Amino acid sequence: MTCLRCSRTGGRVCVFFNNYKLTPMTNTNETTYQELHRPSSEFARRQDYLDYELSIMNPKRWGINLPYRDYRFELEDWVPAVAATIGKIVMAAAVVGAFAGPLGLPDSFVIENARFEMIIAAVLFVILFSGFLNPRANLAGTHGPLIPLIPLIVASGGHPMALGILIGVLGLMLGVFRGGSLLARLTSDGVAGGLLLYLGFIGVTSQIASLYSWAEGHGVAHIAFVVVLANVIMYAYLEHLGKKWLAIPLGCLLAGVIAFALGAPFQFSTEPGLPNMNPAYWWGEDTGWQLGLPGPAEFMAVLPFAVLAVAMWSPDFLGHRIFQKINYPQTAKKVLMEIDDTMVIASGRQVVGTLLGGGNLTSSWGTYMVPAAIARRPIPAGAVLTGVLCIAAAIIGYPMDLAVWPPVLSIALIVGVYIPLLEAGMQMTREGKTSQSAAIVVFGSALVNPVFGWSLTMLLDNMGIIGDKKRSQELSRTDRWGIPAITFGILVTVMALIGMLPGIPAIMESFRVLQ
Repeated sequence: MTCLRCSRTGGRVCVFFNNYKLTPMTNTNETTYQELHRPSSEFARRQDYLDYELSIMNPKRWGINLPYRDYRFELEDWVPAVAATIGKIVMAAAVVGAFAGPLGLPDSFVIENARFEMIIAAVLFVILFSGFLNPRANLAGTHGPLIPLIPLIVASGGHPMALGILIGVLGLMLGVFRGGSLLARLTSDGVAGGLLLYLGFIGVTSQIASLYSWAEGHGVAHIAFVVVLANVIMYAYLEHLGKKWLAIPLGCLLAGVIAFALGAPFQFSTEPGLPNMNPAYWWGEDTGWQLGLPGPAEFMAVLPFAVLAVAMWSPDFLGHRIFQKINYPQTAKKVLMEIDDTMVIASGRQVVGTLLGGGNLTSSWGTYMVPAAIARRPIPAGAVLTGVLCIAAAIIGYPMDLAVWPPVLSIALIVGVYIPLLEAGMQMTREGKTSQSAAIVVFGSALVNPVFGWSLTMLLDNMGIIGDKKRSQELSRTDRWGIPAITFGILVTVMALIGMLPGIPAIMESFRVLQ
C-alpha cells in the first residue's frame, strides 16, 4: 500500500489526505510512538501533523513516559504552559488571600505562601506525575468555585490544614473507587453542555465587570473598553485564521501594551528569592498561618465544606475531558484525560501541599486543559513546561506582578478559558433533546450554584423527564435514578447545612445558636 502524501510503501502506518483532512490508520498495539512518528514537513498542514501526533500517542498510565520516546515538545505546548502559569499565580494568590483576610494576615503572607504553593505543585506533581508518571491525568490546579465560601469556612471555625486534608482524603476515595468516571458517564451531552454554557457566560461577564471595576477605580474606565474591544477583534480574526491557540499569549500582550500605553498604573514589587520551605514555620502558632495544628473540632467544622468541594470536582473534571473530545480528532482516545486518575493525583497533591504548609485548594487545572485542547496538544509536554515556568515565576518574583495585573489577568481568562467554554457548550447543545437539559442546568445553576444545577438536571435527565428519553430507557435502574438521586440528596443536604440554599438559614448555624 502506498501513501498518497509521502509515497511510503509497506509500512504499518499510511496517512490518506482527502481535502486536507487527516485520517491516520495505525496499529498502536504493535508499533511504538517512536516508530509511528513522522516529521511535520511530511504533512500538508500543521493541524494535520498535530492531529496525527494525538492519534499515535499511547502514554502509559502509572508508568515511565519519556520525552521523544513517548511524546514530543512542540511550539504549541508553550500556549497552555503560559496560560496555566498565569492562572496558577492568580488562583493560588486568590485562595490564600481569601483565607488571609478573615485571619488578619498581611499581603506579604499571601504572596509568600502562593510562591511556596507554586514550587510544591510544580516539582512534586505537575512535572513528576503529569509529565512523566501519568500523562493521562490533568494537572492538579486550584479550586476556584470554592473561593467565595472561604470566609464562611473561617467564620465557622474551620482550619486550612483540616480542610485540605479532608478534601484530599475524600477525593482519593472518589478517585480510587472510580466515582468520578461513573458520574461523568451518567452526565449526558445536554447536561454537560449546559454546564459549560453557564460557566462560560458567568466567567466572561464577571471578568469584564472586574476589569471595569478596576479601571473605574483608577479613573481610566475607557481603558477597559478599549482592551476588551481590541481582544474581541483579535479573537475573531484568529478564529478566521484557525489560530485560536494563539489567543492567550497575543491577548495578554495586547492587553498589557494597550493598558500601559493608555496610562494604566503598573509597577513591579515582588522581589526575587525563595519562600520559606519549612512546614514547621507555616503551621507554627506564632509563625506562618499563626494557627498551630487543627484539632477534632476544626475537622468537624470543615467536613460539610470538604464534601461540597469534592462534589464540585465531577462536573469540573467532566467539562475538561469533554473539551478535549470536542477539539481532538476522534482517533485520539488514548490521550484523553482520565478523570479518576486526575482525582487521585489532585488528592495526593492536596494532602502533601497542605501538610507542607500551603493554602491551595486543588481541582483539575482548567487554565491548562482548555488552552491545551485548543492548541491540539496532549498533557505531558505542556505539563513539563508549566512546571518550569511556575518555578521560574515563583523564584524570580516579578512575573507574579505582571500575571495578576487586571488587564492581563482578565483577558487571559476570557479568551483562554471562558469563551472556549461557551463555544464548546454551544456545540454540545445544538439538538433539541440536548437543549432541554442544557436549559434546566442553566436554570438550576442560576438558582443556587453549578453543583445544584448539574446534580438536579442529571437526575431529571436520567429519569427521562427531560432530554433524550431513549437514552434513559437504556440505563439500568441504579444509573437511571439510584445514583443520581443519592448524589443530589447528599449535595442538597450539605448545602443546607452550610447555608448555600437561598433564603434558608444554615442548619449548622441554627444548631450552634440553640446550643
